[in-house]
Amino acid sequence: MAKARSKLPRALGWFSVGLGITELLGAWNLLRFFGISRGDKLVRGYGARELAAGVALLGPAKKRPWLWARVAGDALDLATMGKGLKEPGVRKGRLIAATGAVAGITLLDIYAAARA
Repeated sequence: MAKARSKLPRALGWFSVGLGITELLGAWNLLRFFGISRGDKLVRGYGARELAAGVALLGPAKKRPWLWARVAGDALDLATMGKGLKEPGVRKGRLIAATGAVAGITLLDIYAAARA
């Protein structure tokens, strides 16, 4: 169990790196996919946050603070996605599905942070 627990922060780190790069380089495309017409700078900022957390989780730094940073970022993401549901022209099905995925990752992040 301890070995699996030690691999989870690294896996979440790689996930953060991938998501961060996607948000940094593809902010406009992500927003367009969800039918949202503005907010690319915000998405890029979220991408930078994800990338920083991911790099820290992959490095020698203590994992626990960065795992809790991911949880805080998840809360911000969920709040932003909830607000996005009110946007005119939003593709609600897609955004609701993505919100569900983020909620699931949030639970995993909380578990990893609590166990670190």
